[in-house]
Amino acid sequence: MSTNNKHLITDSTTLVRDSLQGLIHANPHLALDSQQKVVFIKDLATRRTSHVTLLCGGGSGHEPSHAGFVGQGMLTAAVCGHVFASPTSSQVLSCLRRIYSEDKGSLVVIKNYTGDVLNFGRAVERFKSERVHQGKPMPKVAMVVVGDDVGVVNPNDDEEGGVGRRGLAGTVLAYKLAGAAAANGDSLEQVKKTIEYAASHTFTIGCALNAASVPGQGMPRSLKENEIEVGMGIHNEPGFEKKTLESADKVIDSLVDHIVQSHPFAKASPSGKANVVILVNNLGAISNLEMGLVTKLAVEAAASHGLKAVRVLSGTYMTGLAMPGISISVLVLPDNQNEQQELVALLDQPAYCPGWINQAHQVVDAGNTDESAKGPAQSYTPASDSTWERVIETAYNNVVEQEPEITRLDQLMGDGDCGQVLLSGATAIFEASKDKTLPLNDPSAALARISSIVEDAMGGTSGIIYCLFLDGLSQQLHQILKDGQEKSLTAKVWGKAMLGALDTLYHYTTARPGHRTLIDALQPFSKTLAETGDVKAALEAAEKGAKATETMKPKRGRAVYVGQNDGLADAGAVGLVSVLTGISEALQK
Repeated sequence: MSTNNKHLITDSTTLVRDSLQGLIHANPHLALDSQQKVVFIKDLATRRTSHVTLLCGGGSGHEPSHAGFVGQGMLTAAVCGHVFASPTSSQVLSCLRRIYSEDKGSLVVIKNYTGDVLNFGRAVERFKSERVHQGKPMPKVAMVVVGDDVGVVNPNDDEEGGVGRRGLAGTVLAYKLAGAAAANGDSLEQVKKTIEYAASHTFTIGCALNAASVPGQGMPRSLKENEIEVGMGIHNEPGFEKKTLESADKVIDSLVDHIVQSHPFAKASPSGKANVVILVNNLGAISNLEMGLVTKLAVEAAASHGLKAVRVLSGTYMTGLAMPGISISVLVLPDNQNEQQELVALLDQPAYCPGWINQAHQVVDAGNTDESAKGPAQSYTPASDSTWERVIETAYNNVVEQEPEITRLDQLMGDGDCGQVLLSGATAIFEASKDKTLPLNDPSAALARISSIVEDAMGGTSGIIYCLFLDGLSQQLHQILKDGQEKSLTAKVWGKAMLGALDTLYHYTTARPGHRTLIDALQPFSKTLAETGDVKAALEAAEKGAKATETMKPKRGRAVYVGQNDGLADAGAVGLVSVLTGISEALQK
């Protein structure tokens, strides 16, 4: 099929910031933190004192999602990453500091993608941690992950969805309902309940005539002239089926039928008949003329399945740049008539933001436009400690020694960067230790600082996994010492804190023992240390767990796409063992 690699850009590296500046020029009720790429409403002072505040975000390239839905009656702020890439936890944290409501609390809403879940999740944990360290009450912050895609098909996996259903255009319905509930003065618990209903009762599938060209990169692949791909993702991810392009009525019939036949839909609507909201979304490059036809066909196809469209929304809500495709979302309304009317009323309630179609654009009073009005960042007082310094140096030396093997394993089963990424993190921590910039006299503060260093140095999924674990461990140790639960930090106490940190990590990742990840080494180490207080025994448990990955089928990460592992251990687990080995050796000296 003919492709279009032409773009109106000046510099692909500044495209996101430039685009956000244009959004602000066109919408004077919005403000921009250009450095952090955060768009927020200007009347924050009023919003923070009287309403639950809502923030969302994700990679750019999905406009009007997400910044286009910031405004009165919808979202308070949106955090924007690079094109098709999650924003960092530091970006999200800056937004949380800015918009957090002391009186009502704040709700974080994201799409179900690994980078978003980990980075937004880590920002929430960092926010909690810094508030605790500042002597403030634990903040009222909740996070809801929306995964409405029913086009993720993996018939060979007995775990539904594996990493889970992706977040697609149905997420916008969740934004709208939660935003209206917050605008009405609902509590954090009530707003969260509303959005959780939407998240569990919205089902989306998309199709595309071709992939989208990415500014600065071009077209990743191309379909044939007579092909259509069903289930293609909003980041150009391959769909589950390529087939010959048929007439529009047959295409739309098959999409709606796929939704109705999906297991998630059957759980939400056992009878198969319901009142629904239908959202027909333009993925970026379908003409308005064709969108009208698609909308008509979607409503008719839904009716043929016993689904009555109480509300129909059609337009451009969440794109994949200029992808020539559409998605159809179906929100199943409650059977209870009163509950149904309440939900529809929230949907009908006006929202004043550029992305919500058929709504007025209200210019809000400028209010506080001070871009520097942010909450205080966490600060630490550097201090030395010979034991910590020895542990850090020994762990670093061991990672240097093991990096070639870790890289080899990842080249065969992943993207090949695991060893270098781990070495980068270990090097940054070692250099900070040598430069005497770590608060080593305070274990909790030291771990929090190391976590920030790891984020800056490592990046990627493995980096954020380490960060989230270190964040949780820092909080656990702080609480143990604060409450006087233990007189000293013995090995058993560290093990107990590590198990608590694992619980924090499990809140943001579905990876568990047996999934062939670094968890297979981390969990047995933590458990054995908590039970025995024996570092050597804990290390042996971690080594055994890492070796066990040689026979495991990959269930998380890029190795999932490779398939069988041919007797190779997981690079992440081996990498973690190299760190733990260094720590163990240092403590036994």
